[in-house]
Amino acid sequence: MSELLHPTAIIHPGAKLGAGTRVGPYSIIDEGAVLGENCEIHSHVVVRGQVTLGDQVTIYPFSVIGGEPQHLGYKGEPTTVTIGSRSVLRESVTIHRGTVSGGGKTTIGEDAYLMAYSHVAHDCSVGRGVIFANAVNLAGHVSVGDYVTIGGLTGVVQHCRIGMYCYLGGASMVRKDIPPFLVGKGNDFEVQGINVVGLERRGFNVETVSRLRKLYKIFFRQNLTVAQATEKILGELGQTDEVKAFLDFVRGSKLGFER
Repeated sequence: MSELLHPTAIIHPGAKLGAGTRVGPYSIIDEGAVLGENCEIHSHVVVRGQVTLGDQVTIYPFSVIGGEPQHLGYKGEPTTVTIGSRSVLRESVTIHRGTVSGGGKTTIGEDAYLMAYSHVAHDCSVGRGVIFANAVNLAGHVSVGDYVTIGGLTGVVQHCRIGMYCYLGGASMVRKDIPPFLVGKGNDFEVQGINVVGLERRGFNVETVSRLRKLYKIFFRQNLTVAQATEKILGELGQTDEVKAFLDFVRGSKLGFER
């Protein structure tokens, strides 16, 4: 075990490290941190207490995982960060713990890839298989669905939701919810269509992609009210899993959604 832990690393006796996990020079693992098996913690990484990493998580230099939330109401409560297996956090990524008022936890799903300087604030929920390009910044209480890709320098404001399989272009600013399966970009974010490339890469068949394209045209391009568009979508496309996911997301929006 000792050959996996660099002699300059500081690892609290109250931390738990799984078999095969490596910790590089000058990294700090705090009391209460739980690291799964075969994780790779590079040099100059800080993993605070109340952080749980799955197996085979890789963290690159100068990242701080589980830092205190930047929230004026936080009073030192033992809130948490959980990161799923096989996730990769590149240089200088920061992920903050939750707050009591926000549910107390920040979560990242399995197989996430967060590029350099990305920030995930308190009480965020990020799904599996996401990709954040450099300097993506999530404010507090943001929800990101599975297999979402977000371009570099994009900001997402508090309490926004981004639906699964979306693609957001770089340098965008997201101020409202974005329903699933969409692609778009812009400082004043504009929905531009269905994320065809992303859906095809994830194994969606031609029929499903075609159905979602029709859904997009009805909902976004025919100048219908939400109620009218919903009725027409259900009448013409039926209630498939994808249609249901889209409409349930829209119905659940509290901030309003990009349209």
